[in-house]
Amino acid sequence: MRTRLRALLGGVLALALLAPATAANAGGGRGGERDTLLRYAADTWTSMTAMTDDGTGLVADHIDGELSTPSGYTSPTNIGGSLWSTVVARDLKLVSRTEARERMARTLDTLAAMERHEPSGMYYNWYSPADGSKLTSWPTDGSAVHPFLSTVDNGWLAAALRVVASAEPRLAKQADALYASMDFGWFHDLEATPEAGINRGGFWVEPPPGCSVPGNYGDDGPDVYYTCHWYDTTVSEARIATYLGIANGQIPAESYYGTFRTMPERGCDYAWQEQKPTGEWREYLGVPVYEGVYEYRGMKLVPAWGGSMFEALMPDLFVPEAEWGEDSWAVNHQATVRAQIEHGMDEAGYGYWGFSPSSDPFGEYREYGVEAIGISADGYASDVERTNVDAGYEGCREATNPAPDFGDGVVTPHAVFLALPYAKDEALADLAGLEQELGAYGPGGFSDAVAVGSGTVAERYLSLDQSMIMAAIGNDLQRDRLKDYFVDREFERAVRPLVEALEFGSELR
Repeated sequence: MRTRLRALLGGVLALALLAPATAANAGGGRGGERDTLLRYAADTWTSMTAMTDDGTGLVADHIDGELSTPSGYTSPTNIGGSLWSTVVARDLKLVSRTEARERMARTLDTLAAMERHEPSGMYYNWYSPADGSKLTSWPTDGSAVHPFLSTVDNGWLAAALRVVASAEPRLAKQADALYASMDFGWFHDLEATPEAGINRGGFWVEPPPGCSVPGNYGDDGPDVYYTCHWYDTTVSEARIATYLGIANGQIPAESYYGTFRTMPERGCDYAWQEQKPTGEWREYLGVPVYEGVYEYRGMKLVPAWGGSMFEALMPDLFVPEAEWGEDSWAVNHQATVRAQIEHGMDEAGYGYWGFSPSSDPFGEYREYGVEAIGISADGYASDVERTNVDAGYEGCREATNPAPDFGDGVVTPHAVFLALPYAKDEALADLAGLEQELGAYGPGGFSDAVAVGSGTVAERYLSLDQSMIMAAIGNDLQRDRLKDYFVDREFERAVRPLVEALEFGSELR
């Protein structure tokens, strides 16, 4: 079966590469493809509604494959994903305008009443979907939860509030009020580097076990306890928080250039990274930047930390990075998708592709990616066996496993959907195989992940991953409408020039 499908997908891939680009290809106008994507969206929406508490409007983190038992916890990202998914479902006519507005209003009402860190307006990371209470013990085993405020999770909730305010005028005042109360400056360490600040991973209000750094980046209130790490890489889903902070005037504009493309090529100082980069130094707003790239199968690209799809492409669902960044994101997003395809179809020989953190078909949750295009030398593997790629670092680290044999590859459908703007034919062929050949499809749409060699399916649905699927389908079928909702004049005026100025060293073959 796997061999037959690989031949089938390979044929489709070859035809797609030879076919000229058309307006229909770019806009999702071909009838059969549109019907297929609408079916995917309708089934995915079924899982989202099954995960949502009727009283609070809060979506659970995940639900089983039979849509019968939602989890007892949720996060700001999950809640944000349910809000933008409701907008997409309304626009695709999967739900009436009235029902969609009532659903969003219920969620906003609950958000307004939930406990937050008042000086910053930020939300804690775990709440009960049943009543919106902050969790201090884990529902599954009673273990302690040390309430944490996450930079990236609050970023995705804030992004959703922007979408709701624009998409539903009757809810704009309420959504705008919640959004305006969120101050991303609380996450931003202005002294992290000499030239530009970067965001911490988040903070606790009380000292947690393990490493933390007391401090206060806000204007008032007592000290909090920051993570000991920063979001210091450019290709990261966490850049959504930087975009929002800059647009709101809470983070300086030059901070957009404060993160690393790769670690600099400087002797053996950074020989721990996956490969030795090439690049050149440039300066933006007085910030010196090493525009480093990795090489992969004849391409050059700026890597993510783990080499996963959602690190690279989730912000692109809302921010028109490829349109604004012709010399940066436009090429890099294409190269990232091409690398994922070539890894799955050729290098690893899985017959499928699409690698991103997701459910573990043999457990709970794991991080997956194309390790060769991740900065971390022991980053996200693409298979169950956690096969490590080590091509060495010239003059500093000998190669130990430059051409490994890969095992049971784990593919997640949400990663494939994120590739729709850059490889639509290949994505649709991949998804068809996951559904028809491997049976990774159920009453709520695509199962969260599948180990393609053994055919082992993670028969559950994660609301975050389902919401990425909804966003990707909505953008494809409606000409990037989510981006139109998200970007207003003020955002474009603050952010677009920063993106336009970027010059990555990314290259396609």
